[in-house]
Formats: sequence, C-alpha cells, structure tokens
Amino acid sequence: MTHLPTTSLRAHVPTPYVLSLVPALLFSFAAGPAVAQDVNAMSFAEYEPRSMLVVPEHPVERARYPFVDVHTHPNGLMTPEEVDETVRAMDALNMAVMVNLSGRSGERLKQIVANLKGRYPDRFVVFANPSYSGIDEPGWPDRTARQLEEDVAAGAQGLKIFKDLGMYVRDGAGNRVPVNDPRLDPLWTKAGELGIPVLIHTADPGAFWLPYDEHNERWLELTERPNRRRPPEPSWEQLIAEQFNVFRKHPGTTFIAAHLAWLGSDLARLGMLLDELPNVYTEIGAVIYDPGRQPRFAREFFIRYQDRILFGKDVWEPSEYPVYFRVLETADEYFDYYRKRHAFWKLYGLDLPDEVLRKLYYENAHKIIPGIEGPG
Repeated sequence: MTHLPTTSLRAHVPTPYVLSLVPALLFSFAAGPAVAQDVNAMSFAEYEPRSMLVVPEHPVERARYPFVDVHTHPNGLMTPEEVDETVRAMDALNMAVMVNLSGRSGERLKQIVANLKGRYPDRFVVFANPSYSGIDEPGWPDRTARQLEEDVAAGAQGLKIFKDLGMYVRDGAGNRVPVNDPRLDPLWTKAGELGIPVLIHTADPGAFWLPYDEHNERWLELTERPNRRRPPEPSWEQLIAEQFNVFRKHPGTTFIAAHLAWLGSDLARLGMLLDELPNVYTEIGAVIYDPGRQPRFAREFFIRYQDRILFGKDVWEPSEYPVYFRVLETADEYFDYYRKRHAFWKLYGLDLPDEVLRKLYYENAHKIIPGIEGPG
C-alpha cells in the first residue's frame, strides 16, 4: 500500500475544510458521546453551581454573646406552648431578648404584652404601631400622641413605623402622606418625651425603582415578586430624604433607621448621615448580604460606628441566624446567603472585634430601649 507523504495530504485536503472540522472535534472531546440537556433551557433561578473552592470554614450556630434582636415580627398571640417553643429556640441561638415590632395599639397591644411579657417578662419587648385613620380630622395629631402615651403605659417600649407611611398611606383626599408630614410631628415629639426609640422602615431596596432589566441586581427577586417593582413616584431618593428630614427636625427623639436605611450598598453615605445626626441609629435586619460582600470596608464601617449599630434579623426563622453570626464573627470566605433572590453572590466574614460585637449584640440596645434586662 502506498502512503502519501504529509505534504501530499495537505495538497489533497482543502485548508478551509480542515478548519471547519476543528470546532466539532473539540466539542466531541469535551462533551463526550452525548449532551443530556440543552443548557440554554436552564434559567438563572435554576442555576445552582457547587463551588469547588476549598477554604477554612467556621460555621457559627450560636452567637458569641447573648444578643437583642431589635427587628422581629413573631405572632404576638401565640399559645403558651408556642411561646415556650419560641423561647427554647431563642436559647439555642443565644438570643437574650426578642423585640416584637408588630405590637399594634390599644387593646390589641395589651393582649400581646400580656401574652409575651406576662409569661417571660425579660425575654420580650413590644413596640407600638400608630394608626393613620382619620389623619384629616381635627385633633388627630394630639390624639395619636396621647394614644402612644397610653400604649407605653400599657407596656410598649418603643414605636415602629412600617413602610406604608410615605408609600401607601393616603389622606381623605387621596393624597400621599409623606414621611415628614407635619401632622406627625406631635407623635415624634411624644416619643422623645417618653424616652422611647422610633424604629422606622422607609422605602425598600433602591433597585426596586431601577429599570427591570439585565443590569438590575435584584432582577431575580423582581421576577419572582413582580409586586415589588416600584413606580417612579415617589422616588427612592425622595422617600429617603423625607425620612432624614424627620430625623433632622426632631433631634430630641432617638430614631433607628431600619435595614441600614437601605444604604448598605453605600456605607460611606450612611456614615455621613450618622455623623450629621447623633440621634440616629441603624440596624442590620434583612441586609446582612450587603456588609457580607464588602468585608474590608464594612469592617471599618462597623468599627467606626460601633456605638450606632444594632442587631436585627427581621423574619423570625431560627435556621437563618447562623449566616448573620458567621458574617459578624468569623473571617470565613465565599459562603452562601440563605435566599438567592436577595443575594446571588457569596458572603465573607467581617471578623469583628469582641468590643464591637458586644455593642452590636446588646449594649447599644440596652442604651436606647428602656427596660431591657440582660448582660452588660
């Protein structure tokens, strides 16, 4: 049999044809004999890669110090058995005090206080919530301030403002009630006179106002929860400005801006506002994913503002707390958050000093919420 020399083979096979075979050959070597599914059919929500990174891991199931969670919404009318079960879960986490921000007002508040504090006086704190019904009526501002006074006498230790103020609350004429509506001034003043803090949730993540497109980092959440897409007005900036104008107008009242004031992705700006307003604190409920993706800068921020930050979680789900502990207490790298639609990225530990942890976990809460018993 006669073999053609290599040069002769090149002469008989056109170069473009040879090159056309290369992609197919490479694909066959990489993919094997068959491809099980079309990867293009997989959605981003379904994509759950398993990291091959091998790094030291230090999961934390129990907080280093007994802590006060200043941002929870448990069922205030639990059965005695359910209350006992909640306290056992708190003990496992090392939670000393749970602050129930959904205390309502009047008779409902009295029931919740009796149900929780009547059984465990030192383990629960209840915040009152105002009603905006009749805001147009003469005398409403003073009546609302008096109701807060009655609620505090009935056991409330703070005031919680939900995000409906500024976004959804309307007066009798159908007009939006802004966060800094002057009719609310007597309420803020009364809270200051009573020596109780106002924990206020204004707006939502700023991405909810951005275009719903491939550049929005909350695209998955807005896809799964379309009702969270916000209309242009009122804008996020307007709502945040209204909130901070309330803080400026009432320097004698202590405010806690919930969720890092939705400025966890811009800690420098939050720091400037804290510098300006000594009556303002903040908490980390439902936003630990922001400090956890910027561990070096966030660590500096938490150390600098160690006297102004409180621990909060928001949703009462015991299995999710260890992620908070791990971000705050360890130097671990590249670990998962617990809810992909909030944060598809990985987290890193801040490795906070013990002095900072003690203030974050309980000392700052003891300083501004009256009647809390516990460590420190």
